[in-house]
Amino acid sequence: MVSLRSESRATPSTWTERIEDAVLGPVRHTSPWYYVLVVFLVAVVGWGIYAYSLQFRHGLIETGMRDRISWGLYISLFVFFIGISHAGTLVSAILRVSNAGWRTPITRIAEFITVVALLTGAFFVIIDLGRPDRLLNVIIYGRWQSPIAWDVIAVTTYLASSMVYLYLPMIPDLALFRDRAKVGVATWKKRLYRVLAVGWVGKASQMRPLSRALTILMILIIPIAVSVHTVVSWIFGMTLRTGWNSTIFGIMFVAGAIFSGVATLTIVLAVLRKVYHLEEYITLEHFQKLAYLLAAFSLIMIYVNISEFLTTGYKLEGSELFHFRELFVGQFAGMYWFYFYGGLMLPGLVALYRRTRTIPFIVGAAVVVDISMFLERYFIVVAGLRTPLMPYEAANYAPTWVEWSIMAAGFAWFALLIALFVKVFPILAVWEIAEHHESIGGEKAPEMAVAEPSVPAKQWRVRR
Repeated sequence: MVSLRSESRATPSTWTERIEDAVLGPVRHTSPWYYVLVVFLVAVVGWGIYAYSLQFRHGLIETGMRDRISWGLYISLFVFFIGISHAGTLVSAILRVSNAGWRTPITRIAEFITVVALLTGAFFVIIDLGRPDRLLNVIIYGRWQSPIAWDVIAVTTYLASSMVYLYLPMIPDLALFRDRAKVGVATWKKRLYRVLAVGWVGKASQMRPLSRALTILMILIIPIAVSVHTVVSWIFGMTLRTGWNSTIFGIMFVAGAIFSGVATLTIVLAVLRKVYHLEEYITLEHFQKLAYLLAAFSLIMIYVNISEFLTTGYKLEGSELFHFRELFVGQFAGMYWFYFYGGLMLPGLVALYRRTRTIPFIVGAAVVVDISMFLERYFIVVAGLRTPLMPYEAANYAPTWVEWSIMAAGFAWFALLIALFVKVFPILAVWEIAEHHESIGGEKAPEMAVAEPSVPAKQWRVRR
C-alpha cells in the first residue's frame, strides 16, 4: 500500500493537513505493487499491439468478421467506451449545475474517466478499419450526409471540450502541487506543475474568470455529450436493417451511456479509495448516491427496452420474428437475459434494501452493470447483422484470438492511463472539497497567499 505521510509531519492532525497528505501521497510515494501492476498492463497492451500487427499485415481475415457480419467486437467496444465516457458529464457537469455538494470528492476522477474512455473508444474505430491508412479519407472525401461523418465531428468535439473541462478546475490543485511537492517528487513533475499552474496564486482576479469559464463549459458540455451518443445511435438507427431500424435508439443509447458511466465510476472510485486510503473523503454516502443513480437509470432502461420490443414485437414485420427468436430463445438469449435481470433489475434491488446498500454490494452491482452493458452493445451489433436481409441462411460470427487480445489490450490501456494519472496529477478536487467542507461547518482552511516557498504547508485554499 502507498504511505500517505508528509515530509514535514509524521501524523497529520487537522483536516487540512490530512487532505493535503492524501492528495500528495500518490505523487510522493510509490509502492512496489504499483510497478508490478504497470508492468502487467504494459505487457497486455504489448500483446494486443502484436495481435494488431498481424491484423494490419494480413487484413481483417485475422478476425471473425466477414462480408455479411462486418462489425463485431471492435464496434461493440467503441460504443461501450464512448458510453462510459458519460461518467464525467453526469457526475461533474450535471451535479455542478445542480450544486450538489456531495459530488466534490469524485468529480476529478469522473472527468478523467471521460477523457480516457474517449481516447480508448476512438482507437477501436481505427482498429476496425481494414485500411487504417485511409482514415483521413473520411474527412477529405467523406459524405457529410452520413451519420459516420457526424460521429467523427461529435466525438472530436466532445474529446476536446472534455480535456479542457478536466484541466481548468485542476489549475488551483496544480498550484498546490507546485508549492507543496518539494520532497520525493521528480524534477520533471515539478516543472510540469509550474507550467500547468499558469501562475495561479488564488487571487480573486484569477478566480472570477475561472468560475465563469467553468460555468460556460458545464452548460455546454451536457448537450455535447448527449449529442455524441445520440449520433452514435444514428449510425445504427438510420438504416433499414432489422434490429437497428428504431426511432428510440437515441434515448436508449444516451441512457445506457450514463448508466454504464456511473457503474464504471463506482468501480474506479472503490479501487482508488482502497489503494490510496481515501475513506475520509470518498465515503459510503457517495456510493449510496451513485447506487440511487444506477437504480434510476435502470428504470429508464427497463422502460426503453419494453417500449422498443413491445412495439416491434406486436407487428413482427419482415424478419423481426427471426431477430426476436435470436434474442429471447436463440443464440443471444443467454446474453440478453443476463443483461435484463443482472444489468437492469439488480441495481434497483441493491438500492432498494438497506442491507445491500453497502460498498461491496454496490460495487458488485456496478461490475454486473458494466458487463451487461457491454453484452447489450455486442448483441445489438452482431444480432442485427446476423439477421438475413434475403432468404438465405443466417451467418455466424465468433471473435478470434486476435480480437480477444486487442479487447484485453483496450481494457489494459484504460487501466494504465488511470494508473499513470494518479501518480502525476491530483486525484481529488482539493479546493472544491475544501469549500464544501467549510460551507457545512467544517474546519476553515487558511487563504492562499502569493506562492512562495516560505508559505506554511497548509495555506492552499483558493481565495474567493
